[in-house]
Amino acid sequence: MVHSQHGLHVLVCGGASDAHTWNLVCLQLLLEEAGHRVTNLGPCVPEELLARECLTHRPDAVVIGSVNGHGYQDGLRPVRRLRREPSLAAVPVALGGKLGVAGVRDAAAADALRAAGCTAVFDDGDLAAFHTWVGGLAGHSAPTRTTAGLGARTRATAGAPTGGSRA
Repeated sequence: MVHSQHGLHVLVCGGASDAHTWNLVCLQLLLEEAGHRVTNLGPCVPEELLARECLTHRPDAVVIGSVNGHGYQDGLRPVRRLRREPSLAAVPVALGGKLGVAGVRDAAAADALRAAGCTAVFDDGDLAAFHTWVGGLAGHSAPTRTTAGLGARTRATAGAPTGGSRA
């Protein structure tokens, strides 16, 4: 685990089946550059370990990254596990990266993740929308559930609320 020292405390990890690390380091650096403290659990984090670490560290937010295309499958289990824990039920959780292996945005998968308890879903990533979401958590604007992609057709709606604030 790597810790930094400022702003919000954000716990970053990869899904249980995702062994990629570079994306998690990039997320950590991005968050640290924005002035936030980061606990990076690394790749292949099972939901029980994530819940235990959240109970120990009490983060302001959790960010789960996916590169291998199993974000949908790897995201459902941990967010459901966190929502079953009363003291973690309201912790904002974002999942971003590759939700599936088809190579296209999957609105149904993003909706299912939000229904399971994800506060924000960034299908195939969008750094501007992610910054907006984190800024909202830090009190710069109201956080919203979002789904955004990198494709030209989705840039116009990047960061637009798609499900309202998570209460």
